[in-house]
Amino acid sequence: MPKTIAIVEDDIAIRDNYTAVLTGQGYTVQAYADRPSASLAFSQSLPDLAIIDIGLNDEMEGGFMLCQQLRQLSQSLPIIFFTARDNDVDTISGLRMGADDYLTKDISMAHLLARIAALFRRTDLLATPKQDSDTIRLSHLKVDVSRMTVSWKDIPVALTVTEFWMLHALIKRPGHVKSRQQLMDESRMVVDDSTITSHIKRMRKKFVQLDDSFDHIDTVYGMGYRWQQ
Repeated sequence: MPKTIAIVEDDIAIRDNYTAVLTGQGYTVQAYADRPSASLAFSQSLPDLAIIDIGLNDEMEGGFMLCQQLRQLSQSLPIIFFTARDNDVDTISGLRMGADDYLTKDISMAHLLARIAALFRRTDLLATPKQDSDTIRLSHLKVDVSRMTVSWKDIPVALTVTEFWMLHALIKRPGHVKSRQQLMDESRMVVDDSTITSHIKRMRKKFVQLDDSFDHIDTVYGMGYRWQQ
């Protein structure tokens, strides 16, 4: 069954162009021109992946509002911000709200399709039958790789798909430093260094919110990150 991608974009030419390309790739596309129509549709049925522009008509942060709505409905749904606004504040804000990726509109179509395919490869693992051997335990941390769930001191940690695979890359070899490039490779992502940093900060914050003494994700300056037991 084809994957369903929702596109929320107020520019009709861009919306129609990407709808045509994604449809040609075999995806089912649901296109929306504004936040209210997309919000109503999402409340009734979720797509498999959402591509959202930040500024929607008169709502300068309408895309952020949609992202918050989607994250309340699903922690694992892949969300990509697709925007002409290329600045660190918007990028970090988007990632903090739970987006899995942040792309500017000058990205090539081939690059966009690769990012979409990478996110789908990861979410497909949710359908993998559970196996006991796929559970990783490190002190208070429990990670079920098959179900892509994480808990700390038996309390669920709500990670996005990207955050989950970055954590998985770190805990496979505790104490060993993973460079940003290694995190990208093992998480099957293609993003820049600042985006990796934003994901790490957001993931670390989620653990700290559950346990203010949490200090297991170390930044090794000039080298990368590691899970420290």
